[in-house]
Amino acid sequence: MTLKNKKILIIIGGGIAAYKSLDLIRLLKKNGIEVKTILTKSGSEFVTPLSLSTLTKSKTFENLFDSDSEAEIDHIALSRWADVILVMPTTANFMSKLSIGKAEDLATTVLLAADKDIVLVPAMNVRMWLHKATQFNLKILQDYGYLFIGPERGEMACGEFGEGKMSSPRQIFAYLKNYFDKKDFVKERNLKALVTAGPTREYIDPIRYISNESSGKQGYEIAIALNKLGIKTTLITGPSKLISPKGVKIKKVISADDMLNEVKKTLPVDLAVCAAAVTDFKPAEKNKNKIKKDKFNFKSINFVKNNDILDFLSKNNRNRPQIVAGFSAETTNVIKSSTQKMRKKNCDLIFANDVSKKGIGFNSEFNKVSVIDQKGNIKTLPKNKKSFIANKIAQILLSKLIDDRNIN
Repeated sequence: MTLKNKKILIIIGGGIAAYKSLDLIRLLKKNGIEVKTILTKSGSEFVTPLSLSTLTKSKTFENLFDSDSEAEIDHIALSRWADVILVMPTTANFMSKLSIGKAEDLATTVLLAADKDIVLVPAMNVRMWLHKATQFNLKILQDYGYLFIGPERGEMACGEFGEGKMSSPRQIFAYLKNYFDKKDFVKERNLKALVTAGPTREYIDPIRYISNESSGKQGYEIAIALNKLGIKTTLITGPSKLISPKGVKIKKVISADDMLNEVKKTLPVDLAVCAAAVTDFKPAEKNKNKIKKDKFNFKSINFVKNNDILDFLSKNNRNRPQIVAGFSAETTNVIKSSTQKMRKKNCDLIFANDVSKKGIGFNSEFNKVSVIDQKGNIKTLPKNKKSFIANKIAQILLSKLIDDRNIN
């Protein structure tokens, strides 16, 4: 796929690695990419506006209030012009500013006003990178949706060796090419997805029902993440108190049968993620009236198995999505049980999480997930906010769609 006419806004921060921005600009321009630059005050200590303008064949922006162009409102116009925004080098100080939402100059104002993906390219001393404060800011920024390239391990300008070295211009270019390849793939294929989320309720009578502790948070966040990638996403959700996400088509259901029916109506799709905690059993019959307490007999209630939505999607020969992924909430033998579930149901990926652990899983803002594929490969997504986990899962799913296309 071509990179010609793509538009990249580069914000140049204050660090010795800033000089590499010149090599990157040459590489981008050679491949037909349009480039504009914002030079921060500290960045101007390492590269000049003249050198940037010469290479980009465009004005270098420096000041928030520029009498020559502020009629266009630069901090809005620049972010709307770009297809993606790149910050290099991203210093520890710059990360700190972004983590608290500062808008004190043109660079930080553009980033706060941006409606495009922002890619940060860190560069700093190894001790600064590994400092708890920087790592804390890293998690915040990842949760906000900032993307990262690097840092790499290597020798730094200060003479020390370790993680903190800025990625090379060629590494950054390769990342951007892959980024645009994915964007173009989604657009050309008009990809569609369905995500199930939340609990289901199986009523015994009009008052009482069987359910579980699922809030629907992880499924909602996955739907949001897929939608952000440009994939047309339908969220089929059981009872949940969560706010319906913008841009995502919502179908609200109550029971497992309701959810299965909506899944069938939503097909065909390119990928399906079963994140709902579907109640496994339901009463064979629902009483039309409330069962009086003194007449309630648990032994008289017959239970039957609910239809398995993940199993249905995976083994649906007529409308099977290219990728079918499921969640496996376990309390013991998490990896073994989840792997068995994946192979039994014939899904492509399983996301295993241990719901017995406090602070993750059901009714929590956080999760920890192991991604298992049919080859037995396991990738662990460490404890983080469900929004961050969802973004990682969305990227994994999209990469698999692209890989499968190349294989086939």
